Amino acid sequence: MLSTIFGSIFATTATTISVGTFLLCIGVSLLTGLFLMFACTYKSKASNTFKLTLALLPAMVAVVIMMVNGNIGAGVAVAGAFSLVRFRSAPGTAKDIGTIFLAMGAGLMAGMGYLAYAALYAVIMGIVMLVCNRFIINGKKSSSADKTLRVTIPEDLDYTGVFDDIFERYATNVETIKVKTANMGSLYKLTYNLTLNDIAQEKKMLDEIRCRNGNLEVSMCRQEVATNEL
Repeated sequence: MLSTIFGSIFATTATTISVGTFLLCIGVSLLTGLFLMFACTYKSKASNTFKLTLALLPAMVAVVIMMVNGNIGAGVAVAGAFSLVRFRSAPGTAKDIGTIFLAMGAGLMAGMGYLAYAALYAVIMGIVMLVCNRFIINGKKSSSADKTLRVTIPEDLDYTGVFDDIFERYATNVETIKVKTANMGSLYKLTYNLTLNDIAQEKKMLDEIRCRNGNLEVSMCRQEVATNEL
């Protein structure tokens, strides 16, 4: 019974695909794509275009696999056509790239006729992604007290420890993220990640920093969680 359910719906010697079989593969691929889209983007920031790609990618891969089923020449031609495609978008994160491969895997299974395996694979991987998004990837949120501070100072002011006494009074867990020169080297731009002791004292701290850096540019924003690119 299980061998029948998890077997391929295509005969090994089949040279044509019926309309019903084609529609069945497309339907299962779209359902797995929609499920993976929900599971992989749950409680996670994702653009609408990325969600649409996840939903449609399994069906697109399934169609390609069905069309080259058993035809080596067509397979080589399709591989050559895909090699000409160059994605000009910004490189995604490791999670985004892994999700794309996850959707492609479901499409490959559906395209080869293993619809039950495609559904089972999507359910298992989707549950794993849901758990990871809920408890691991997005388990730790930056609080409103976590800030990113950017300060501009003149070149004659030694940036090493220049604001240490101010940070001791108003913040904890201070970390220097970046030091950058600007305006032909006449200015330094410093970036810090810190946690405020009291959010109500934010303006007072900024006023003291402005007095220290000669009233040059000072900005503070909510600290963003860093993303690692693959």
